Amino acid sequence: MNGIDWIQSIVWIGLVLLLGVVEIFTLDFIFIMLAAGAAGGLVAALLGAPWWLSAIVSAVFALVLLSLVRPRLLLMLGRGADPHRTNVDGLIGLPGTVAVAFTTSAPGQVRLANGETWSARFAVGAIDRTPPLGTPVVVESIEGSTAVVRLAERATS
Repeated sequence: MNGIDWIQSIVWIGLVLLLGVVEIFTLDFIFIMLAAGAAGGLVAALLGAPWWLSAIVSAVFALVLLSLVRPRLLLMLGRGADPHRTNVDGLIGLPGTVAVAFTTSAPGQVRLANGETWSARFAVGAIDRTPPLGTPVVVESIEGSTAVVRLAERATS
């Protein structure tokens, strides 16, 4: 058949739209690459290619996009990166200073580098359990509403 096969073109247009809508709901950059491949098949059909050649063009174009463009796009968006630690996990390793003195019978309080003040106790095995105010500490873990801290290692100059 010479010229444009309108039924084939309508099928390709429908496929492009369907895959585009699916991408809107998944946001994985997979279906948009498949939609772009279908658009390649549409262009081939509009240029007069038979259906089987349009399908091959679509598949090759989609595979090239999936293997070359999608990984770089995800890398640029930071999708494969480790997420930033947040909430309680973000406090672990955070430095602070003793704000309310520790006693042998009661926990003290520490002011963390992020400005928060937490009730705190020293980790098991800490040598000095009653450091003076302003002593640098580091958060080892959070147990309930109490920060478990250890003395910060002082930099020697």
